[in-house]
Amino acid sequence: MAEGLAVVGIVASIVQLIDFGSRVLSRLEDYQSNVAGIPEAYSHIKAELPALLDALRHTQSAIDTGSIPKESKKAVLPCIEGCKVQIQLLDGVVAKALPTSNDSWTRRSGKALRSLRYDAKVEKILSVIRGYIQTLTYHAAASYKPAATSLPSYPFPTPSSTVPFRRDPHFVNRPILDELACRSNQPASRLALVGLGGLGKSQIAVEHSYRTREKSPGTWIFWIHASSTERFVEGYRKIAERVKIPRWNEMDTDILTVVCNWLSDETNGRWLMIIDNADDLEVFTSRSARGTGFQEQFAAGTTPTLLEMIPQSTNGSILVTSRSRDVAFRLTGDYADIIKVPPMDQEHALTLLQNLLKGGVKSSSQERKDAEELVEALDLIPLAISQAAAYISQRAPRATVSTYLRDLQKGGQDRTKLLQIDLGDARRDGTASNSVIATWQISFKHIHEERPSATRLLSLMCLFNWQGIPETLLRDCYKDSDDDLADFEDDLNVLLCYSLVAMDVDGCHFRMHRLVQFSTIKWLELHNELEYWKERYVILMDDHYPHGEYQNWEALYENWESLQALFPHAQAAMICRPASQKGIRSWASLLSNAMRYASEAGFNQAAQDMGRLALEAREKELGEDHLDTLSSISLLASALRKAGAYKEAELMVRRAIQGREKICGQEDPLTLCDLDCLSVILSEQGNYEEAETILQQVIKIQEKNFGLEHRSTLESIGNLGFLLTAKGRYEEAEILHQRGLEAEEKVLGPLHKLTLASMDNLGLALGKQGKLNEAEKMHRRALEGSKKKFGGQHPDTLICARNLAFVLALLARHNEAEAMHRQVLNDSIKILGEKHPFTLYSFCNLGSALHIQGRYQEAEVMHQQALIHRREVLGKEHPHTLSSMHNLARSLKSLGHNQEARALMKECYRLREATLGLQHPDTHKSLEALNEWENQDRG
Repeated sequence: MAEGLAVVGIVASIVQLIDFGSRVLSRLEDYQSNVAGIPEAYSHIKAELPALLDALRHTQSAIDTGSIPKESKKAVLPCIEGCKVQIQLLDGVVAKALPTSNDSWTRRSGKALRSLRYDAKVEKILSVIRGYIQTLTYHAAASYKPAATSLPSYPFPTPSSTVPFRRDPHFVNRPILDELACRSNQPASRLALVGLGGLGKSQIAVEHSYRTREKSPGTWIFWIHASSTERFVEGYRKIAERVKIPRWNEMDTDILTVVCNWLSDETNGRWLMIIDNADDLEVFTSRSARGTGFQEQFAAGTTPTLLEMIPQSTNGSILVTSRSRDVAFRLTGDYADIIKVPPMDQEHALTLLQNLLKGGVKSSSQERKDAEELVEALDLIPLAISQAAAYISQRAPRATVSTYLRDLQKGGQDRTKLLQIDLGDARRDGTASNSVIATWQISFKHIHEERPSATRLLSLMCLFNWQGIPETLLRDCYKDSDDDLADFEDDLNVLLCYSLVAMDVDGCHFRMHRLVQFSTIKWLELHNELEYWKERYVILMDDHYPHGEYQNWEALYENWESLQALFPHAQAAMICRPASQKGIRSWASLLSNAMRYASEAGFNQAAQDMGRLALEAREKELGEDHLDTLSSISLLASALRKAGAYKEAELMVRRAIQGREKICGQEDPLTLCDLDCLSVILSEQGNYEEAETILQQVIKIQEKNFGLEHRSTLESIGNLGFLLTAKGRYEEAEILHQRGLEAEEKVLGPLHKLTLASMDNLGLALGKQGKLNEAEKMHRRALEGSKKKFGGQHPDTLICARNLAFVLALLARHNEAEAMHRQVLNDSIKILGEKHPFTLYSFCNLGSALHIQGRYQEAEVMHQQALIHRREVLGKEHPHTLSSMHNLARSLKSLGHNQEARALMKECYRLREATLGLQHPDTHKSLEALNEWENQDRG
């Protein structure tokens, strides 16, 4: 009896609610037929009320036929009562706000104006009604059927998984899984894995799903592909099928709504939903009709979005994978719930390669080294490593880790071919490409459609060196004249959100994965934009890279920090040769300025490579006799000299001299600079006589044309003094350095670079004469001045400290000398790097200081290290390499390794004779040592 009365009460409420709703709808239709247009808030009511009335009629019909269970009737009644209250409120608002056909013109106008005040109230009522519509729609969908039939009862299904991938037997455990397991246990948790395509987000999610099932077999696992609206809806359809929602496969069933309601019902148990590849925000926010049953009844613009169809239920948790941080935020609602997925570390990357590679990685040290180099070359990105392993395994034994690495490092078409290969991967979505390049080009396409100006920023950034990209070279440097909407912060944020770039801790510099840069370049090439951006990058770098006059080394050191920071980006421009004449000139200018720094910093090979490219470009574009071409010849000669390639350096500088004499004359300042350079090259080959003749000639012309106190004259005088010291004419050298020092202090000041150099060189001349106390004073003056002028860790300061330490060793102040040598060595390694030529000098000097103290074992270690690095950096026949060989042989002899020492000294003598000649002093030293050791053996 009580149940029958309850049914009557529900039906009565439905009838009353339908009546109220129909009355409101009638008033709206009456208003629209008499007044042009209808306020927006009321248009939403008019569009959505029919759906509510239809759901109510279906519910009434289901009650009449007895197809709604008792529990559902109880659940529906509060919904109907609540809906009735809202419709009554709405009826009152409509009656007050909207004019009718019976109202006078004045009354209609007044009501039309006052109706605007009710917009907010109407929207609030409508938002509550929408919730009731969803609930009633669910019950209608679940219960409605022809009157003559009844729904069969289904047993509650056992929780299972819709994950479409098998568990990966080669999965490499990653720390991020522990974080996922911990945080996903929170009620109604929403987490997102965000990162670049190919970092393994989906694989992590798959593994997390299997671990969740192992830990909690009673938990449902649902997998949703979110790359499109259609695939998302299909995912919900599979859920409906798996959990056996009634009528899930009927055309008029609103799958999204019924599944959302099922998920929201805590009686259905715990669940985990993985929303994979949620990269496109429009998929979740679009309100376009989707052809999913009852949703077709909603007017365009009012259809619930997919975002609104994802439940926030305490019995469920959601894990999203996305390339876009913005999409992840919209789905989770909190940046704190976004977990950034980084590349693997080297250990895990090597394990992945080992697991996937047919036959694994061989245990040999070379194979292991190749494997380490390969995973680093692939930026530790799992997709790239997986495809490399598949390629090698497919083509073994002809393909190996070594051959793959070699082809990858070649660049160009070889690299492109490897990174474009798609060998399939059962662990990934079948519609997704497994090609590394294609994977990231999906992100490029999204960005290009979403914000074209961000694509332009990415196009510029991909040409820089991969790290340390300065903001100052990006802001306002990538826009077009019609880029009115471009904003650097907004464009940068897009790239950061897609994980295509990362920000350094200082917030002012950025970095990119090298493979992302390469893929971006290929994307530009595909769209015929690469040449445009190469030229733009080269001109930008040339405009910002510090320029300097030939042989103006002071200006070089004044800009040292800036040159050092920008050099990797100038080096990146080597492969960006533009096609236009303007671009070529900027390219050659940039390389010429960058090679000056490279040469001085000890990057000998880079300096030579840059110099040859700049020279070739200028010869072709400007001609062999153009002054810029001659400057490139001079700079290349200087770089070759510092690399120890004296013969080629001499040929180059003589060519420059010949060209300058022809165009500018024999007494032109730049001609004299080249002659000065020639004298240094000849001196380093032991050709002291010709070197001195040339320097005397240069100084004579400089004194005549510029005066004794001109900077160029003083610099040449210093070079002559240094040459005389090398020739053993110490007293003459002392006089020249003293003369130069007095003039430099007067004209240039006590802290000028040339003044400090003269002090230091004077100390060397004094030390050679045994005037050690005077030498110490002079070196200390130079050291203090250099510290004041350049700082304690400037290369010039380190030279002064090195020379002072050498004198202290001669004064038998061994502890002080050793401490200073060690300090210089540590500073050199820190500032210039372990393999810089100056650092290698420091190894040698410390070794010599230890040798003097009789600490031969320690000295041997220093000389051995210097020799290894010099062979690698300078070459086996460089004079400095031969000096290390000579010093090491002496230490071996002192340790009693007579046979090894003699063999090494013989090799040193042979190489010195071949490269420096019989008359060179260093050749004589090696010969004298051999003769002395032979005499000792006889005696």
